[in-house]
Amino acid sequence: IPVSSAHQSNGVPPARLESRRWLILFLFTFYSLSNAYQWIQYGIINNIFMKFYGVDGFSVDWLSMVYMLVYIPFIFPVTWLLDVKGLRVTALVANALNCAGTWIKVASARSDMFWVTMLGQLFSAVAQVFILGLPARIAGVWFGADEVSTACSIGVFGNQMGIAIGFLLPPILVPNGNDMNELAHNIRVMFYISAGVATFIFVLVAIVFEETPENPPSLSQAQARSTCADKYSYTASIFRLLVNKPFMLLVISYGLNVGCFYAVSTLLNRMIIEHYPGEEVNAGRIGLTIVTAGMGGSLICGIWLDKTKTYKLTTLIVYVLTLVGMLVYAFTLNLGHLWVVFVTAGVLGFFMTGYLPLGFEFAVELTYPESEGTSSGLLNCSAQIFGIIFTIGQGKIMDRWGTFAGNIFLCIFLLIGTIMTGNKSIVFFK
Repeated sequence: IPVSSAHQSNGVPPARLESRRWLILFLFTFYSLSNAYQWIQYGIINNIFMKFYGVDGFSVDWLSMVYMLVYIPFIFPVTWLLDVKGLRVTALVANALNCAGTWIKVASARSDMFWVTMLGQLFSAVAQVFILGLPARIAGVWFGADEVSTACSIGVFGNQMGIAIGFLLPPILVPNGNDMNELAHNIRVMFYISAGVATFIFVLVAIVFEETPENPPSLSQAQARSTCADKYSYTASIFRLLVNKPFMLLVISYGLNVGCFYAVSTLLNRMIIEHYPGEEVNAGRIGLTIVTAGMGGSLICGIWLDKTKTYKLTTLIVYVLTLVGMLVYAFTLNLGHLWVVFVTAGVLGFFMTGYLPLGFEFAVELTYPESEGTSSGLLNCSAQIFGIIFTIGQGKIMDRWGTFAGNIFLCIFLLIGTIMTGNKSIVFFK
């Protein structure tokens, strides 16, 4: 599908869309799914793993928070590797680490092997660093200008779908019980399924995944290819991003929003079990509802941005509605009606997780022509930092004052993020 019929004056081939772009995107989506599933598979049955391994809830929380902690020091070398070695090498390393993590966890299905399961989760967490910032990069490298936001949303889908499956399957595969041998068997089966899927995807990536299309998909990519690689400086790019005031406001506001999502996801089992004892399966279904609704929000926002390019207004509206959704969820969680929790959680998820691709695409808009991987990496780094702070903070508040106080704690920071998003739009206009 030609995008430009003439060669560029500098000799770059004409922009052309290739059908293979969808194969590359969906392959990335699948391996992102496999990795994201592992992030939440412990937290959603927190009480069961506490009993199986004989550890406290905070230790199990760290099986989720290790994803956030590892990201912070590794993101800069990984982003440098992406810029220097490209998409294919990054994809291979990500899948090798992800696959290794799943097989290590297979060996941890014994009550005295908590340290082994933490080791396996550490490998998967490092793999995540090679995955999380790629949707915007893949969309920019493989897709046309009027497809970028939609492609980025689909790329984020993989992470969201993995989290959704991570909410749904573990409570079904590992039902609560007092027979430790049965628990060990069920946990081992769950880990084998993860390992089998990760291995299959790794083989597919090694065979199919490609670096770039033969022809650039857009004029901006054609210009990027014509730029001499020697002129690019990773440290200079980081510095330019750090002094970009609208972008730095986005970094903080994005971190506040997504950090709240990480905290809610990690602590969801504890929130639901406190008010609805014995409802581990429904806790997973509520998590599934949050993420599935968010996937719909992501897709709608991506299509809307491709059509309108109204980044500032759309981002602000979604942020305000995320705050409203969190307030409604906080005030209705303890009413005693699970169907109400499903509805309010769905509304919250539609806007909270629907915000993820918005942040990526707005960052590209604010920072062009900087690398998408670098800007996405800084956004995700902020999210991991706030995710750790919010998960620990909300967990401690819940232990002392209950779930309502913990959720209001998150609402306060979402309000701050909403104000910052409004200010960011004003700065961008100026």
